[in-house]
Amino acid sequence: MGSKTSGGPPEAGEGVGTPGNADVIVAAVQELLETGGYDAVQLREVARRAHVSLATIYRLFPSRAELIVTAIEQWMSTNSYADLAAPAPDETLYDGLMRGLRYVFEPWERNPRMLEAYHRARLDPGGKRLDRQGMNAIMPNAAALLADADPDYVEDVTLILKNMAYAVVGRFAAGGLDVTAILPTLERAVYRLTADNETLARAARERESQRRS
Repeated sequence: MGSKTSGGPPEAGEGVGTPGNADVIVAAVQELLETGGYDAVQLREVARRAHVSLATIYRLFPSRAELIVTAIEQWMSTNSYADLAAPAPDETLYDGLMRGLRYVFEPWERNPRMLEAYHRARLDPGGKRLDRQGMNAIMPNAAALLADADPDYVEDVTLILKNMAYAVVGRFAAGGLDVTAILPTLERAVYRLTADNETLARAARERESQRRS
């Protein structure tokens, strides 16, 4: 979670655009995002909590959107995208994909306001950084799991899961899905993508044929 700061004026001799000030400002934004969500990040309140001036914030971050994206990016780096272990030799594709999804989404389950903020920040200028960060964090694990798979299958699985993840996050942000339902929904998709569905598909075709006859 974003670290809380005790505040206080900058140390003597510290310039208004120093990395130390940036860290304090980002920490204040993370705290606001975690407790109040995206709309709680008002720059005057950030300045008050960080004990810096608005001018200092604008020298370091050209816009509110840039500041929020940076704060979420750093939060995710610490909480959702810490080092993900490589798959074990006997790990199944289903288990490996779910391990990666839990790794990303469980911290968000515990911090739903941050997930909502992430969804909104993706649409802000610079928000594509968050997409790139996520792909860079999980793709090495996914690539190791799918190293020997057919390239077309790999492309399809990646496309489906990526769009499913964005869809369930969007439904959550719109109030149509509880945060605790996200992983079970993705788990159903992963199961269908990795299971042998031929028997069920054949039975469905047979029922359809009988219905028409």
